[in-house]
Amino acid sequence: MDGGSEAFPDLGRHCQNLDCHQLDFLPFTCNACNKVFCLEHRSYKSHACPKSDVNSRKVVVCEICSASIETTGHDGEDEKNILERHGKSGDCDPKKKKKPACPVRRCKEVLTFSNTATCKICQIKVCLKHRFPADHACKPSLLDKNKFLVALAARNGKNCGKKVVAPTTPAVEAC
Repeated sequence: MDGGSEAFPDLGRHCQNLDCHQLDFLPFTCNACNKVFCLEHRSYKSHACPKSDVNSRKVVVCEICSASIETTGHDGEDEKNILERHGKSGDCDPKKKKKPACPVRRCKEVLTFSNTATCKICQIKVCLKHRFPADHACKPSLLDKNKFLVALAARNGKNCGKKVVAPTTPAVEAC
């Protein structure tokens, strides 16, 4: 009995878990063992899939340089041997281990993926505590201000010959 009911024999499939065999109208096919399961047994762990690591990737982290070394393609090889080969390869450099820190004076916060903000004005990466321009002595580029003023002056053709002055910027001739 593959699935369905008497009225609709092609509808649904029975769960292939040994203890279940429940008829499920929206069955799940395991991408590792290609068997069909119900909602309760769809995960690798719940149906004890023997091929659960088919599409997975394994990585070892070097304690010296914090580099990630993939071990997926090295079947049967010990992690210690992989780390030893990495150490002898010349790619293992203890200087690489130093993590980037917040550039604000006296701030020692290490910048990670989750606590880093990039200032939209000066494009400097800072910690979340110093993410506002006033907190990290933000210095916007004068080039960006001048581009704005030149575009503004070009748009206002009637101001030719007059100086256009914006707050906190030097005066720029309009034409």
